[in-house]
Amino acid sequence: MTATQIRQAFLDFFVSKGHVIVPSAPIVVKNDPTLMFTNAGMNQFKNIFLGEAPAKAPRVADTQRCLRVSGKHNDLEEVGIDTYHHTMFEMLGNWSFGDYFKKDAIAWSWELLTEVYKLDKNRLYVTYFEGDEKEGLEKDTETYELWKQYVDESHILPGNKKDNFWEMGETGPCGPCSEIHFDSRPDNERAEVDGATLVNADHDQVIEIWNNVFMQFNRIKDGSLHSLPAKHVDTGMGFERLVRVLQGKTSNYDTDVFQPMIQFIAEKSGKKYNSAAKPGDADWADAVAMRVLADHIRAISFAISDGQLPASNKAGYVIRRILRRAVRYSYQTLGFKEPFFNELVPLLAEQFKGVFDELWNQKDFVQKVILEEETAFLRTLEKGIQVFEQYKSDITGEQAFLLSDTYGFPIDLTELMARERGLIVDLKGYEAALQEQKSRSRAASAIDTGDWIMVKDEDEAVEFTGYDETETIAHIIKYRKVTAKGKEQYQIVLDKTPFYAESGGQVGDKGELVFPNGDIVEVTDTKKENGLVVHFTDTLPSTPDDALTAIVDADRRNNTNSNHSATHLLHAAMKQVLGTHVNQKGSLVNADYLRFDFSHFAKVTEDELAQIEAIVNQKVRENIPLKEERMVAYQEAISMGVTALFGEKYGEYVRVITFDDAFSKELCGGTHVKATGQIGYFKIITESAVAAGVRRIEAITGIAAENYINEQTKLVQQVKELLKNPKDISKSIETLLEENNRLKKEIEKSVLEKSSGLKDELAKKAENINGINFIAQRVELPNADAVKNLAYNLKDIVSDLFLVLAAEINGKPNITVMIAENLVKDKGLHAGNIVKELAKEVKGGGGGQPFYATAGGSDAGGIDKALEKAKTFVA
Repeated sequence: MTATQIRQAFLDFFVSKGHVIVPSAPIVVKNDPTLMFTNAGMNQFKNIFLGEAPAKAPRVADTQRCLRVSGKHNDLEEVGIDTYHHTMFEMLGNWSFGDYFKKDAIAWSWELLTEVYKLDKNRLYVTYFEGDEKEGLEKDTETYELWKQYVDESHILPGNKKDNFWEMGETGPCGPCSEIHFDSRPDNERAEVDGATLVNADHDQVIEIWNNVFMQFNRIKDGSLHSLPAKHVDTGMGFERLVRVLQGKTSNYDTDVFQPMIQFIAEKSGKKYNSAAKPGDADWADAVAMRVLADHIRAISFAISDGQLPASNKAGYVIRRILRRAVRYSYQTLGFKEPFFNELVPLLAEQFKGVFDELWNQKDFVQKVILEEETAFLRTLEKGIQVFEQYKSDITGEQAFLLSDTYGFPIDLTELMARERGLIVDLKGYEAALQEQKSRSRAASAIDTGDWIMVKDEDEAVEFTGYDETETIAHIIKYRKVTAKGKEQYQIVLDKTPFYAESGGQVGDKGELVFPNGDIVEVTDTKKENGLVVHFTDTLPSTPDDALTAIVDADRRNNTNSNHSATHLLHAAMKQVLGTHVNQKGSLVNADYLRFDFSHFAKVTEDELAQIEAIVNQKVRENIPLKEERMVAYQEAISMGVTALFGEKYGEYVRVITFDDAFSKELCGGTHVKATGQIGYFKIITESAVAAGVRRIEAITGIAAENYINEQTKLVQQVKELLKNPKDISKSIETLLEENNRLKKEIEKSVLEKSSGLKDELAKKAENINGINFIAQRVELPNADAVKNLAYNLKDIVSDLFLVLAAEINGKPNITVMIAENLVKDKGLHAGNIVKELAKEVKGGGGGQPFYATAGGSDAGGIDKALEKAKTFVA
């Protein structure tokens, strides 16, 4: 079976068992502060397991793209070294939300593996949870007994809490799990060593392929476990491992998932890929490098297609780090000195066409982004090599860390270059510097979140009423205390709320919760967490179980609405003017302005910006009424030709926002004006570059745009008055600039003549001290350039010169030191060091080269003392 057939067989099997196939969530996580990336198949269902959202279907199945390169699940440094770790991987999964449990999950997993995929039953091992006395958890005998129906008891193994009790995090849903392992060793090795002894022992040929998690507990903050109201099944099967097993390979990289890319890399590099290479073999490094490139291109490409660009912080930094790791291997091991890594994108996009079309639809954009990043990093690597060349002795930990942190040098590259020079790297010092940075990072992001305190039964779904009103009667369902960076806040969940939670680029609402007893709790922000609308406050009411009035700051919301609707008009106008390739790559919508990031590989010209602005304002004047359609089936919406954003996770039903069917039709969950005329006026303020292939426009609307126009008009009027109200203001300014340039040239000529006269006068004042022609004088010149020119002119006519010139320029002291090169060499004089000492007399500082240096200060009264002090350096 090909990889494509294997994936489809999984999905078809679970459709036959009554499951609904759902699409993969984006690899980049939104609205969950505990995660940056989707690192497990269950992430998109987390709110269902937490009981915070209803399941749309009791049984679902999918293939989920996952990324594990940060936090607890960090496989990055293993990737390329072993046969089965990856950054991005597919997780095949089937799910039961309060429907079937252990019996069916176990039966179906065995049926699929042995009857559909026809795996050798004798090579399969299964595990069950052995219990844990400390936790008060009993042995999972139910799972053990169920497996006995299919598997010989010698292949049913107990597992400890680490291996066989799955937890989402420090708190939250959890439960025992049952893993399925496959022994792919040759028969002679299996005869010598029992496979049961190698399960969960990090053997690269006895590997876990599937895990059935039986969620039945909820762990709260004090560590105790409580039974969930409903039991769930959460399974995950590593697609790449499954393909390896079914295709009879001993490495994931030898399957048709990776081989097309690996062979392409081998051909382009002129090297042969040897999958059997071992550490110490001549071609081991090449094999590792090819695996790294074939793996990393997947993580980077899918992250970018899901909306996460490489950047210098947070999730963007993780993607940049993966990309740079690949480029280092490409450059260091495979010998690609020019950008090559990006050439893998079209091959990858073709491979996943029909599975994850997000990449295929953006392949050109993704390739260009990677090319730009690759080019920039190759330049950084070259700079890093130049820095390394300056190290003449053993490399300190701080130096090694600088090379890693600033220039992207892995420690092994630094060690390799050091060995070639016979130098030693202080690895302990490097590790200490690395740990210090990690500790700082952890401390900066540490958040202490308390358990939810229930106020009201939350059986009913939380209702959002903010599309229709900004004020409603509600009750608190639950609240908790959160401490971050030493500040205590509260998070409150209401049964009904008009507050919009930050999402899709639109900021969260602010406002008040007003209670009957007079308590007013200010809502400082509103965010979404796992489907919940969470209101942030600094205080709690004295009577949290009372009914309350939730009131949104209406003025702030209205201004935000205008900016959000203007963003939709802007997006449509840009597609008209710049081309249909323009797609949103990020946005920020608040009450003050809008920011819109979009895919485009050239600066938007002034003429193009004017066209875009004109189109938007035309649509504003047309006062187009909002057409809002809620609960539209996703596929129906797509067939209507709506604009859907890459990287967004859309549910089965979506909301469609339309301003003129022929102009702007987008999927959107945000709030909007009732008609475009409410926007008032739209004005673009700036256009700039954000990242490779991504530009940014910032704009304003409504009263902010009116104020901006008024300020500009006032400025123009002031200029006109200064110019005596000319008929043609542009012509007047042009004439003024021409006159200013003419006067500047005349002044420069006058200064030059004065400087030339000073040159001869000062040359005559040279005093010979110990064979040095010493000049220290105050001069009256208007700027530093004139002083510099005078110094260089004197150097040309006075040999063995030691010159100090002092001038008062715009009320500030300026000191210049010029020393002949032969004096620098023979007498060890250094202008930069000398000028620093002289600057102390004028309460300033400076520096420069050995033969020429300058300084400034704040006390012109010290100039004479500085000139007197100059003689001490030659006397």
